[in-house]
Amino acid sequence: MSFCSLKYGYFLALLIPFYYIVPKRIQRYVLLVFSIAFYLIYSEKAFVIMTLSGIVVYATALWMKRVKNKGKQKILLSVAITLNLGVLFFLKYMTRGSIILPLGISFYTLALIGYLMDVYREKIAPETNFFDFYLFETFFPHILQGPIARYDTLAKQFKEKHTFDYDRFCSGLQLMLWGFIKKMVIADRAAIVVNNIYDTYYTVGGTELFFASLLYTLTIFADFSGCVDIARGTALIFDIRLSDNFQQPYLAVSINDFWKRWHISLSSWFRDYLYIPLGGNRKGQCRRWINVLLVFGVSGIWHGAGVNYLLWGALHGGYQVIGSVLQPFRKKCYQIMKMNYKGRAVQVLKFFITFQLVNIAWIFFRVTDIRQACYILKTILLHPTPGVLFDESLAKFGVSMKGLHMLGIFVILLFFVEIMNYQGIKLRDQINRQWLVVRWCVYLLGIVSVVILGIYGVDYNASDFIYMKF
Repeated sequence: MSFCSLKYGYFLALLIPFYYIVPKRIQRYVLLVFSIAFYLIYSEKAFVIMTLSGIVVYATALWMKRVKNKGKQKILLSVAITLNLGVLFFLKYMTRGSIILPLGISFYTLALIGYLMDVYREKIAPETNFFDFYLFETFFPHILQGPIARYDTLAKQFKEKHTFDYDRFCSGLQLMLWGFIKKMVIADRAAIVVNNIYDTYYTVGGTELFFASLLYTLTIFADFSGCVDIARGTALIFDIRLSDNFQQPYLAVSINDFWKRWHISLSSWFRDYLYIPLGGNRKGQCRRWINVLLVFGVSGIWHGAGVNYLLWGALHGGYQVIGSVLQPFRKKCYQIMKMNYKGRAVQVLKFFITFQLVNIAWIFFRVTDIRQACYILKTILLHPTPGVLFDESLAKFGVSMKGLHMLGIFVILLFFVEIMNYQGIKLRDQINRQWLVVRWCVYLLGIVSVVILGIYGVDYNASDFIYMKF
């Protein structure tokens, strides 16, 4: 069941009143039943695989508490992690479409491993109630694309008593609506152009390819963050708060800063459960650089089996190593040029360079052949075709000029909202302070935008969120 479907609307319309009508002590079990139903609608076989993974992790955590010996606990931990990663690796990288990939397997696998690691480190006590643990694994809003949950922050919310709150309900709907706009009005429209240009990359010029690369950079953010906004908004309706997975990543001023803002739950997971156990930055600069390269290499593999994903991860790791090596040189240059290292001009320059580095990396992420990526980069640099910006050539890639203009308007809106959030101004809070009529005019305008301007049609598949395949 896709978030962008009428079925999901009917699903919520049934769940919301039922959730608040039942006795508060069983609210979390209502969520569990509906989460199971949500998953079963997708695939019964995938549901069995997910359930077996949960049983293994649940039993292992209790077993580790019982044996107490750290050596034996480490063996149990290693076996359980190996089993879960083995299932993930086999289904994701070995079957190649011959078996239905369990929904959200990459996300719930990391969540389960994080839970085991926290139990082993005695950060949390193992959950004794299997149904409470199972809800942590299956909670339907975050099962598609995260954010990757931590047990200590999510499980305690399930056990609290929740009462209906109109303002919170509206806030959740606002967040969902913004997610739908990002996904269906921006990402899906931009994706049409991107796919058409990338499918015929050898017949177009450098400007068209550069335009497609920028649109893909926009698409993957609007698509992924849109899905997470829908998930967070849905959870908020039930008084459950999921972590914010994006904090204006394209306004970052370094690659390190970018990864503090992009897919935060994944980057923090790799930091806590891989980078720090590898030694982090505690064993010298050279070892730190190696650890960074290893972590980003693993991140690339987590996204997919293709060499392009590994190279994408290696690029981000390499960016950070090179940035660290050149940092003293850059500061020296700023001193010679008498430029304030923290001044606005330098920050704008760093933003521009960071964005272009991220954009280049996304080209490798998007293609399926490294030679294709190299050809695209070479064409962008050596064969520009600026004339296409002043005629209607871009309209031949599946979206009319009016559609491109409409896309431009919503991209400006997206950028405006990101700037406001970057400055600490929450647009939803500003809307909530307005008169009731004004608020509902904004809501209706958003709904009309999705209904009228959202991408629908015979060839439209509402389930195709980009990160679902990872």
